[in-house]
Amino acid sequence: MSSWQGGPSWGPGDNGTPGDSGTPDWAALAEASAARARRKRWLMIGGGVLATAVVGAIVATAVVTTGGKSDPAGSASKLPAPADLPEDTSAPAPSFSSVAPPPPPDPKEYISSADKDKAPITVDGFFPGEKLAMGERVHLKGATARTTDCATGTQGALGSVLTNNGCEQLIRATYRKDGVAVTVGIAVFDTEARAKKTVDQASGGLASLSGAGVPTFCRGGTVCRRTTNSYGRYAYFTVGGFTDGTRVTAQDKNVFAVGDDLTNFVFRQIRHRGQVQASEAAEAGE
Repeated sequence: MSSWQGGPSWGPGDNGTPGDSGTPDWAALAEASAARARRKRWLMIGGGVLATAVVGAIVATAVVTTGGKSDPAGSASKLPAPADLPEDTSAPAPSFSSVAPPPPPDPKEYISSADKDKAPITVDGFFPGEKLAMGERVHLKGATARTTDCATGTQGALGSVLTNNGCEQLIRATYRKDGVAVTVGIAVFDTEARAKKTVDQASGGLASLSGAGVPTFCRGGTVCRRTTNSYGRYAYFTVGGFTDGTRVTAQDKNVFAVGDDLTNFVFRQIRHRGQVQASEAAEAGE
């Protein structure tokens, strides 16, 4: 029977472990540790350099991609060119007159006095055509007359009133519609004042004018409607009623409608006469 004695025994070839001698190789161990530390340090340095290179590449790419926005010279080239200035700045500036232009002529002036109212006075000038349309109402024109003896176209005291105020001529025209006839007359004076005075003194009335399809009406004491007005140097009158001799009452709207249409029409004709002459004077520089 045998017995085991002594300490542990190590076989040869166990690196870094005790061999037969039982002592580690401390120099080899230190060298291996230093080598590992160097490799780790170089890996860290290389990674930092690579990261720096990548960031630089990204920045460079961004600058190239944004084009000329980061280039002040490129931006300046896109600014608008300054406006061209006149070469000769010594030319005088335009001048404006401080005098206001004269106002346009007043049409009323050209029909208020014979001194300015020079347009011809004719029947057709005041009563053109064969009918008169006022809105939906159409009136057929009958007989017309023109005289320088104004009293012959009147009834009652109106003749003497016209004569005393210097009536130069009297123009009459008759219109009819649906059994109603109205004669309208225009008395011409030298001035507006004489026409107004005639209206203020008016008595009696205009004599009706028959013929051209219109029978005698508003004669022999028949009750008819009469009107008196003036504008400028013109006084104008109407007498209207039924062609069958029926007396006119306040309820006979047809008679009033025809008379009002003719009154309005004559006023417009006189006013238009002034407008035409005022326009001609303005064009001539008068």
